[in-house]
This record gives sequence, C-alpha cells and structure tokens, in this order.
Amino acid sequence: MSKSIAINAGSSSLKFQLFNMPQEEVVAKGLVERIGLENSIFSISYGDDQKYEVVEDIPNHEVAVEKLLEQLVALNIIASFDEITGVGHRVVAGGEIFKDSALVDDTVIQQVEDLAEFAPLHNKAEAIGMRAFKHILPDITSVAVFDTSFHTTMPKKAYLYSVPLEYYKQFKARKYGAHGTSHRYVSHRAAELLGKPIKELKIITCHLGNGASITAVDGGKSVDTSMGFTPLAGVTMGTRSGDIDASLVGFLMNKLNITDINEMVDILNKKSGLLGLSGLSSDMRDIDNASATNEDAKVAMEIFVDRVQKYIGQYIAVMNGVDAIVFTAGIGENSIKIRDLIISGITWFGCDIDKERNNTRSEAIISSDNAKVTVLNIPTNEEVEIARDIERLRKS
Repeated sequence: MSKSIAINAGSSSLKFQLFNMPQEEVVAKGLVERIGLENSIFSISYGDDQKYEVVEDIPNHEVAVEKLLEQLVALNIIASFDEITGVGHRVVAGGEIFKDSALVDDTVIQQVEDLAEFAPLHNKAEAIGMRAFKHILPDITSVAVFDTSFHTTMPKKAYLYSVPLEYYKQFKARKYGAHGTSHRYVSHRAAELLGKPIKELKIITCHLGNGASITAVDGGKSVDTSMGFTPLAGVTMGTRSGDIDASLVGFLMNKLNITDINEMVDILNKKSGLLGLSGLSSDMRDIDNASATNEDAKVAMEIFVDRVQKYIGQYIAVMNGVDAIVFTAGIGENSIKIRDLIISGITWFGCDIDKERNNTRSEAIISSDNAKVTVLNIPTNEEVEIARDIERLRKS
C-alpha cells in the first residue's frame, strides 16, 4: 500500500487530501489559509471525525508544506515521510503545452511558471508548491494535473475566436476552458453508472459552483466548453459576468471614467454575476432564500438558469444529440431547485426530471423512467482524479 497526496495551491492557500492507493481511501484532508499573512489557519481532518487546527503565522508555501508533512507524522496519520510515494499538483493553466498530466521536473515547473500570464494568481503559487515538495520529498513521484488538458481535444472551430488569426499564432489567444479535471471525473463516472463505454456516449457536464462551466463530452473527449481564454466567459457565475458583448466594456469604461482596463476586468470578475445582479450575495443559497420577496434576486436566479439552459441547448446541437446531462459542484450537487428549474425548461429535448429522485444531494440518476436523456447528480472528486493520475504516471 502506498500513499499519495493531492495538492491544490492558491495564491495564499494550500488544500490537500491524502489517499491510500490504489484503494482510493481518504486518510486525511486539510487546508492552510492566509499563507503570507498574519494568523494563518492550518487545519487537518482525519480518523473518526478527529480534527487538528492551529492559528500561527505561515510566511510562504514551503513552510506550509513543511508544517503539513510534519503534522501528518505528529498526529500519527503517517509513521514517516517514506509512506508518501506520490504527490499530484492541480495546475490551472497548461496552455497548449500540456495535453495530459505530466511528471514534474525542473523544466515542467518552469513551463508552469511561464504560463502564469494565463492564470497569474494560480500558476505562480502552484509552481511554488511543486518546488517545495521537490525540495522536501525529492524522490517521490510528482505529477502536475492541468485544468485545461481535458479541453485540448476541442477542434479549432470550437477554440478559435473570430479575431485575426495572427493573434492566435503570435499570442496563443484562444479558448482554453477550465474545470477540466472535474468534467473528466464526472463524465467517466456517468458512463460507469450508465453501464456503457464512454466512447459510445454524448454527455453534457454542468459544473455549477461559484465558478461555473458547461462542457460537451463526445466519446469521452471535450469538444466544447463554456469558459474561454480565462474563466470569465460562459454562464453567469457567483461574481463573474459570463458572456457579454465586448463593446460593453468600452461603453462602461467611458461612462464610469475608468481608464485602466484591469479595473474593468476586475469588476467583471469580482463584482458581477449573481452578486452584481442581486446586489445581495454571490451565494445561490442566499439568492434562493431571498427570491420570493426580492425581485432582483428572483431575476438573478432566472438569468443563471437561462444561461445554463442555453449552453445545454448549444451543446446538444454541437454533438447532434445527448445521452446524459450531469450536474456537479456546489450548486449542481446541492441545489434541488436549480436542477429542477434547468431540466424542466428543456423537456422538448427528451429531458424529464423525477422530483422524488431529484430530492438528493448524493450520487444518483434523477431523471424519470420515461426520459430519453438520463440526468445524473454526481459529486465531483478532483482530488481522487489527481491521485489516479499519480498512479498512472508512476507506472508508465
């Protein structure tokens, strides 16, 4: 038995899950928050609902990794570092370089850093996390798992923008998508639940959380996805606008006397979406609770549902059909109402939800027996997908 650790490093955070492999058994999971700030918060859940938490200053990601590994030993979660044989790092942007997960070496770390212009808040932190683990555990299998790699199977007609082609050739300006590890996991899990080879299926996966994306998966491959050059594009999200007319950017900058494009992009990323529409919250639970008496909240929810329905309709057209629609992530997995609203509005395509089956937050088929399209609720598990890639590449 070996242990693998899945790492998700943000600009000031580090999440992890430790697995017994190949059993895929979660041994421990935790989070380091406020890295580089005062009063960093370090927590680990393990065993029978046991929890360790401490508040102390953690100046950088390398110290966070050191404290994480030391505490795993101190809590007797592992006897020694030797038990950990693999580490997998979630990386947001892989560009066109990484079409699959990759074994980490100095070249890969440098490439991840160089791709930071596509995800500046994420890739730099992820490169730091890789270096920290390589320094402390230099001999274990180290793997980079890219959010974008699942979408590298998109054809040119899906990923190219209708701008001068030289911008793509010179600057790689194109659609990259995101949430690829989640879309990969839930589409393959859907095929397992349907008892059919994924190569025979047309699946639309709806990763609906504070960030949200829809993907058309044809024969196990992503053929189109709603997020674009960055995660700003696509459906309405918690604080992101999703798709808008690009001319609106210039119009609003003039009206608001904004001269720095970065300020406008910040508004679209952090002050728009459900938050901007409702003036209340970016959390769908708050929007739902207020929708009965607050017209703005009601309309915000309607817009969210409308945009998801439109992308589902697009992707049925892209694939010339659909066998299954999958809901996942925070809203997708947990909002019974949102799933019902989305599916109830696209019954023409052969979708039909069973209200009793839909009354769940667990893995389930939630469509009726008469439905031509199977609808599933599948909690995502990006961490186990990362752990699987460690095993796959360790054996290659």
